[in-house]
Amino acid sequence: MKNKYVFVLVLLVIILAAGAVFTTLFVRHRGSDRGEEKFTVAVSFYPMYVAAENVIGECDGVQLESLTEQQAGHLHDYQLTTENMKLLSTADAFVINGGGIETFLSEVAEQYPALTVVDASEGIPLDGDNAHVWMSIENYMEEVQNICDGLTAADADVSHGEIYRQNTTEYLDELEELAGEAEDLANELAGQPVVIFGEVYEYLADELKLSTVGLLDLDDERQVSAGEVAEILSVIEDEHVPVIFAEELYAKDMAERVEQETDVQVLYLDSLTSGDYAADSYLGGMRQNLQMIKNAYE
Repeated sequence: MKNKYVFVLVLLVIILAAGAVFTTLFVRHRGSDRGEEKFTVAVSFYPMYVAAENVIGECDGVQLESLTEQQAGHLHDYQLTTENMKLLSTADAFVINGGGIETFLSEVAEQYPALTVVDASEGIPLDGDNAHVWMSIENYMEEVQNICDGLTAADADVSHGEIYRQNTTEYLDELEELAGEAEDLANELAGQPVVIFGEVYEYLADELKLSTVGLLDLDDERQVSAGEVAEILSVIEDEHVPVIFAEELYAKDMAERVEQETDVQVLYLDSLTSGDYAADSYLGGMRQNLQMIKNAYE
């Protein structure tokens, strides 16, 4: 009988010890889960990712995700996927370019009315329906500041806001230097004629004070008529246009045709809508654009 009591006592000790261990592990696991909770920022597409990436930097506790792949390019008639909806359901803020670029925005508003949407182009005057404002360095700087202000307001962690502001100041300093380079080039090129294949380059041409004498807004479904081709060829000849800004993805066939019939030089510029996720990709891509344009007009 004595041995029986000893056995029961030992068994109780083991059960209590095991319970304590499992309780400790559970508490640690729950604490770990809480520690891993992040402020999740979703962005609509590549240029907004790069801008938000520079605002957020290495801020602990903040996770940045993009709805689209970095090679997705423009959001022409983009359809939200199931994975997109899952991401938005867990996001704390959603950064968009705005101005009608994100055609799916009404669907997002309907599905997630409480989601904080940060409109990067808010307050920036648009050129008609053209919302490719990031192609102006000055406009892009405003977008970066809008993203900083929007995330700071949406994120309850005050320390995050301080980091956002510091990162934004540093990034804007770099962009200010780039804007100075663009201004110097604009002073050299002011009034020079240019033809544009793709409205994405209108803001860049305006910033460089170029005179846009012809524009074809091309995309993968755009059918250019013979009359439009004849008109562009006539403009190039009459205005002595030396350069065409073109987006290779959509305008290469048209550009090659024009090159064969004129002496114009076609520049396939970076629309900054795709690339790697490097934080300096906007700076590098735009600086390369400026150099290409400078060389073409020399």
